Formats: sequence, structure tokens, C-alpha cells
Amino acid sequence: QVQLAESGGGLVQAGGSLRLSCAAPRWIISIYHMGWFRQAPGKEREFVASISRSDGSTYYADSVKGRFTISRDSAKNTVYLQMSSLKPEDTAVYYCAATRRVHSTTDREYDDWGQGTQVTVSS
Repeated sequence: QVQLAESGGGLVQAGGSLRLSCAAPRWIISIYHMGWFRQAPGKEREFVASISRSDGSTYYADSVKGRFTISRDSAKNTVYLQMSSLKPEDTAVYYCAATRRVHSTTDREYDDWGQGTQVTVSS
């Protein structure tokens, strides 16, 4: 099982920015597709963004397109989620996930998950 560790969550005012980090074991982000998901209280977990292991192509949920950016740094074994223009509805626990199968927006395709980091956006 791949150990993933998210960090960078916190409390921010609406319109502000945060950068989440997902630290992975060496080489993992080069051979796994990586994704970010989130779960708000009382809601189902939802896809946020993902990045392909091969060409670095990305997918975004419509709700975050143009505001969030996923990226990876292979030298640091880290995947990032840069979040800007944050809204109260972005409040959730954000999870990093990894899969060796397909580059997907569906959480059931991801096999390995981090513990999550809380993001709270105040109005």
C-alpha cells in the first residue's frame, strides 16, 4: 500500500489561496496517476483534480476549473493542489489518492488514499 501524506490545509477567508501538498514515497508519482478528492460534511466524496503519470495531462471538476491547479514535482515526490479564489463551498476535507490503473475522475479507480487535510473557507 502506498503511504500518502497531505498537508497545507487550514482556515482562509473567501477569495484567499492555499496550497495543498501530498508527499509520496520515492518514484510513486512517476508511476501512479495522482488525484485530489474532497468531502464536505454530510456530502459524498467528490473529484477535484487529477494528473497523469505519463504526460502530465490534467482533469478538473467543473466547480474548480480556472481556480485550482494540480501539479507534481518528481524530484520532491510531491503533488500539489494550488487553490485560489476560494469560496465557502470549497470547505471540505481534501484527500490525495493514487492509482496504477487508469487516469480517472472516479474515486473507485483509486487504490491508495491519504488521511486528508481540512480546508475551511470563511465568508
